[in-house]
Amino acid sequence: MLASLVRQLGDWSLAQDAVQEASLAALETWPARGMPDEPRAWLIATARRKAVDMLRRERARGDKERDGVALVDQRRRDEPAEGDPSGLPAGLEDDLLRLLFTCCHPSLAPEARLALALRTLCQLSVAQVAAVLLTTETAMARRLGRTRQKITAARIPYRVPAAEELPERLGAVCGVVHATYTAGHAPLVGDALVDVDLCAEAVRLARLLVATFPDEPAPTSVLALLLLTEARRPARADADGEVVLLPDQDRGRWDSALVVEGAALLATSLRRSGGVADPYQLQAAVALEHDRAPSYAATDWAEIVRLYDLLVSVAPSPAASLARAVALAERDGPEAGLAALDGLGGSHDARVRGVRGELLARTGRRAEAAQAVEPRADDELTAPERRFRERRVRAWRALAGEGAGGQEQPGQPPRMSARS
Repeated sequence: MLASLVRQLGDWSLAQDAVQEASLAALETWPARGMPDEPRAWLIATARRKAVDMLRRERARGDKERDGVALVDQRRRDEPAEGDPSGLPAGLEDDLLRLLFTCCHPSLAPEARLALALRTLCQLSVAQVAAVLLTTETAMARRLGRTRQKITAARIPYRVPAAEELPERLGAVCGVVHATYTAGHAPLVGDALVDVDLCAEAVRLARLLVATFPDEPAPTSVLALLLLTEARRPARADADGEVVLLPDQDRGRWDSALVVEGAALLATSLRRSGGVADPYQLQAAVALEHDRAPSYAATDWAEIVRLYDLLVSVAPSPAASLARAVALAERDGPEAGLAALDGLGGSHDARVRGVRGELLARTGRRAEAAQAVEPRADDELTAPERRFRERRVRAWRALAGEGAGGQEQPGQPPRMSARS
């Protein structure tokens, strides 16, 4: 609804208010009168009327009211027939995808486009957007405020870009789709380990992007990455929703069809890019190494380290460096992983502390491991992940009291945190 209304009204705030008003109207009338035959059309038509009503209620009447009502009426007359993309590529008749391209305006900085799209269109909280983009909630709130001010001051139009304008926005849209999946794959809060609906929506958008731009490597590599990651989702939690770490997962529960499809998409995208891998292809290649390993012990960690070395060189980020440290620990031992972590900083971050604790436990330093992993009041963790860490702390503290007899055996694989 929001995507459709913003496209029709050209005003984010007005569209958001109209969507809320229409939703309230539905909750009030549908229980008594029954759901209409076309609920989406009912909601959008109601929201249009609510938008006109809100314009009329504003104190500044006269020209502003006439102009506002005329704008709504004109956009309604200009609205293309259902399924008519008005000269745009097939696939962009999807409201949300069209609005993602609208939101990713080239006048905005790449980080600003991504943050605005995640906050406004994907409905992530400011804290969630900050976590996806690896910054603080305060800094993200300021960035969003500055972005909205620039949109207003520069009179950046909310309109669907013309077909020739789409390629320059494609990279930013791919980034939004990938970040949306990341937010669902590793949510900050909630009772579930994974936001299944958000992941499914990201996959849907990625498929639409591939259908819309079938010859571009970036959408294909994004979809490959999402599918190769999504293939393991069924085994990430047990029947009670509790964390199951990668070494302990039942690989028979992985979706082999998604692995096959994702591998084929990765190969296709690499051919289209001439073998020069982009960050999505490198991450997809890492996911494929995990997916095709017959067991955790048989994983080709040397290849994974090589891929992360490439990723850090072309697209450095704290998340990539943290994942590389995990892979180094598997290839060269826990001390190598700890040394890599020492060079990262961010020791306050729950994800970094979680990995550090697992590696410390492998070296037998269980008291330190428990201190590192223990959840803090301000840690942003889902309920299953918090319970998992609490169990870890209890177990390690109990073993730490046993002395040398409780040392772990060399070569035991680390139990990395769920977020890693």
